[in-house]
Amino acid sequence: MGTITFRYSEAVPLESHRVRIVQKLELLPVEQRLAKLKEAKNNLYLLHNRDIFLDMLTDSGVNAMSDNQLAATINADDAYAGSETFYILEKKVQSLFGMEHFLPAHQGRACEKLLTDMLVKPGDLVPMNYHFTTTKAHITRCGGEVLELIKPAGLNPVSHDPFKGDIDLDALKDVLDRERQRIPFVRIEAGTNLIGGQPVSLDNMRQTAKLCKAAGVPLMMDASLLQDNLHFLKTRDEHCKNLSIKEITKEVSSLFDIIYFSARKLGFATGGGIALRDAKHLNRLKELVVRDEGFLTYGGMSTKEMAAIAIGLDETMEESVISHGPQFIEFFVNELDRLGIPVVTPPGGLGCHLDASRFVPHIPQSAYPAASLSAALYIAGGIRGMERGTLSEDRNPDGSEHFASMELLRLALPRRVFTLSQIKYAIDRIHWLWDNRQLIEGLTFTTEPEILRFFVGELAPLSDWQEKLAKAFRRDFADSL
Repeated sequence: MGTITFRYSEAVPLESHRVRIVQKLELLPVEQRLAKLKEAKNNLYLLHNRDIFLDMLTDSGVNAMSDNQLAATINADDAYAGSETFYILEKKVQSLFGMEHFLPAHQGRACEKLLTDMLVKPGDLVPMNYHFTTTKAHITRCGGEVLELIKPAGLNPVSHDPFKGDIDLDALKDVLDRERQRIPFVRIEAGTNLIGGQPVSLDNMRQTAKLCKAAGVPLMMDASLLQDNLHFLKTRDEHCKNLSIKEITKEVSSLFDIIYFSARKLGFATGGGIALRDAKHLNRLKELVVRDEGFLTYGGMSTKEMAAIAIGLDETMEESVISHGPQFIEFFVNELDRLGIPVVTPPGGLGCHLDASRFVPHIPQSAYPAASLSAALYIAGGIRGMERGTLSEDRNPDGSEHFASMELLRLALPRRVFTLSQIKYAIDRIHWLWDNRQLIEGLTFTTEPEILRFFVGELAPLSDWQEKLAKAFRRDFADSL
């Protein structure tokens, strides 16, 4: 949204939409929250949604649709093959990304599976600015290895660097020179999810594209968080300040050979897709879509979702739409930072990220500090966040822990979902938890899957610290839930 000045009160983020339909929320008493956490085996993914007050787990598939998106779903052309709704979506993707070919998939990780099945073989090396959990899982499943080349500032939680998602260009040039034959593609995630939703600069993308072109290596973009990255390019990058969002999108897209995205994030609906600049891999990819997803004109999506995505992509080109999330996140981050509570700075996209390594430094990484903090916040406020630390990593081949570079608790802000008073409530409960942080202790696995263990693994506290935390909450909030 544009700048709106407040003359007589504090300047706060202002919604550029009105609410017409609401869903009732219920905050369970702290004693019940503790019981529900135990029933879920300390894995917040396993909680029932009805037991959560503010669900800040993710912005994936839970963004509020606009009135125009909902209207479009009514007129969707239901057909197994040849749906006119697909061709509308295809035309929209072609228009925005400037790529001729588009294939649908049911979500982002399906796009990753299709692309890695096609391109990655045992012994391959895939350089990228930073990994995402499912991306890494698919690459390693195919026998490849992920090489993270994020610039040093990207792993510094406290920074003023506006583009912490940039790839280290010297490191990329070196690996391209040494390992060209092992590299099927270079991947850029714009912006980088696991380090705080931090954006990538246009110049860094340009230089990356130049290096890849010289080496003859395809450049791929995960555009799932592109809407936030576009906002930061517009507001932080001198190259982009005089360009429209649509012009920035065209400029960015022109640098890549393949773009894939989760429409659960980019497009505000449920689905995904892959755009290709040339037809080199098109026929093989079509075969994989038909085998794994569905027919070429729906790819595992309903036509209603495709109709909503087409409108959502159009709305993503509006500054007033894509600025909403980053501005609310900035308020969230800045208020916590003002209170001395450790957060990732500068504010990024996707959500506010608490730095668990500084919030609970007494918990070793082997006891999952970010996951422990996540459990504690649910007890303190009925708020569900997502652990983005060691728990989200898979173990090393020898069975030892692979300690994450950062231990973060992500508090996602789905677009157009939360009000400012709800964010202030979250700040209040985080503040209380910060004052009582010495009560938080670690967790250990009781049931541990081998792959993507954070989704369905079961954990237990290392002591009775959760009961002590709930008791302290009841002491301080005697008359409150």
